[in-house]
Amino acid sequence: MADLESEIRQDLSTLEGQFAVGFKMIESDQQLFINDREMFHAASTMKTPVMIELFKQAEAGKFSLDDSIEVKNEFRSIVDSSRYQMDIDEDSEGELYELVGQQRPIRTLINDMITMSSNLATNILIEKVGAENVTQTMRSYGADSIKVLRGVEDIKAYERGLSNRTTAFDEVVIYEKLARGEAVSKEVSEEMIGILKQQKFNEMIPARLPDDVEVAHKTGWITGVNHDVGIVELPEGQRYVLVLLSKEAEDREQVLNTFADISRLIYDFVKNK
Repeated sequence: MADLESEIRQDLSTLEGQFAVGFKMIESDQQLFINDREMFHAASTMKTPVMIELFKQAEAGKFSLDDSIEVKNEFRSIVDSSRYQMDIDEDSEGELYELVGQQRPIRTLINDMITMSSNLATNILIEKVGAENVTQTMRSYGADSIKVLRGVEDIKAYERGLSNRTTAFDEVVIYEKLARGEAVSKEVSEEMIGILKQQKFNEMIPARLPDDVEVAHKTGWITGVNHDVGIVELPEGQRYVLVLLSKEAEDREQVLNTFADISRLIYDFVKNK
């Protein structure tokens, strides 16, 4: 493990920016952390906690995930309740904008939010469950620093420093809950892992792994920020949580390549144990 950490730190030393790594085996509790308590802008990694809260409230009977909800593009800032709209050019998924005014099942919006990282779906769903409830549920899991304050593109909030935040420690806690079947329930955890396995953006954790390795993960990126967080499952049965966070790192391609390299290092470590 000491050699693995040394190799990871060597890879990170070639980059400009700040980074955090979290690695934890599910079956053995073996773990490695680098800058695990450093706070990062959560970017789209916060969409997994939103998904968990949706499943939790549905399990409690507040609504059904098969209920339909209106697709809208008007939201209120957490600063002063002023209205703002999402910009399709800033979103990684655009088809949902064509459905504004129509109804769409909550379950489908969850899939859009996770697999395509739809910002529009995210804001609709955060409004449904409440950002404060998302944070409270993560706190109950033991993720003691994560903050889910708002939806996406609330510029007034961003300018006042009111952004969603996370740490590598928190992300490991959340994904370990999923991996152990303890996020809401075993059945629900497995369903959410199934959604995460359909992720369309695979330039980091899965990029250099063999095709028979399954990765249930969520990425996140804004300017200078690139994250990937997930559960890696080997065909032989080993499972581990891997968290890769960055900030103030302007060379996106270099970060993607280095994170892919680190993911492969950790895979090789697990495979050869």
